[in-house]
Amino acid sequence: MKSSVLGKNISEPEVQDITSRGLWLLVKGNEYFLSFEEFPWFKEAKLSDIYKVKLLHGEHLYWPTMDVDLAVESLLIPEKYPLLFSNK
Repeated sequence: MKSSVLGKNISEPEVQDITSRGLWLLVKGNEYFLSFEEFPWFKEAKLSDIYKVKLLHGEHLYWPTMDVDLAVESLLIPEKYPLLFSNK
């Protein structure tokens, strides 16, 4: 017997919460905190833009309206991916 109610696709990333210090992101069953100090492009972004995150190829996070992209591995091993930010 099949259920008539479909569950949420757990492969899609989900912004769980946004605080004054950063955002909580659920990706493939793992939760990550992205601080605004380390990820400054999210600090002044519109909430609607932050929530529009996509997972491409199972390993690449992309916010199309902000043109921000991050490798999931960069959240697991941040020292391997130094982030460079410039507001020039």
